[in-house]
Amino acid sequence: MQGARYTVNDVMTRTVVALAGGAMFKEIVRTMGEWGVSAMPVLDGDGRVIGVVSEADLLRKEEFRDSDPDGRAELRRLSELAKAEAVTAEELMSTPAVTVRPGTTLTQAARVMARHQVKRLPVVADDGVLKGIVSRSDLLKIFLRSDEDIADEIRREIVAGRFPVPLDAVRVEVRDGVVRLTGHVPDTSLVPLAVRLVRSVEGVVDVHSALAGPRRRPVLEPDLVSDRTPPRPPGAGAA
Repeated sequence: MQGARYTVNDVMTRTVVALAGGAMFKEIVRTMGEWGVSAMPVLDGDGRVIGVVSEADLLRKEEFRDSDPDGRAELRRLSELAKAEAVTAEELMSTPAVTVRPGTTLTQAARVMARHQVKRLPVVADDGVLKGIVSRSDLLKIFLRSDEDIADEIRREIVAGRFPVPLDAVRVEVRDGVVRLTGHVPDTSLVPLAVRLVRSVEGVVDVHSALAGPRRRPVLEPDLVSDRTPPRPPGAGAA
């Protein structure tokens, strides 16, 4: 997939374990263990995501097992106490679920994860039906792009597509995702733009620029004045 932004659809896991709202506590714990996941989406009867149950939701029961909070603390933590008493997925789940669409870019998905402090996101269609799961490790797959693939995109989409210079004026080398740019651009003010565009290419780890301005043209010697005495016009006398 060259010349385009990678999306969640390119990296998400399509085989997903999900829960019905009526799934019981021990069944949820057992399923998480069998699949090696820390959270699972909860679906309604039409396959739409209505919430997510995580290990944190399940641990509320252990957290409050021996506690005896006073009235004020109980009011402050009413939702946590409710989860401590819950026994089904619908009672345990966090809702509304934080989800993304298949067309969400990887950068956008990473920001959603960071903002909501979650490790994985259900991927849903426009009607809310579950299509897959994207995790932090899925987002990191983009850094597995080959150096050749990255270099080819930079040459085609940025060097040839954005800068009015001969293709051989800017050289692109990529090693382990680190890009090195050398050569000449028509204006040094273009260098920060070039670096920014290259850094935005999927899979780029870092950018090192040694780009310079246009090559200096050789200074041409001015025409030498002839040392020969110009011929006198006819009839001219001596000075």
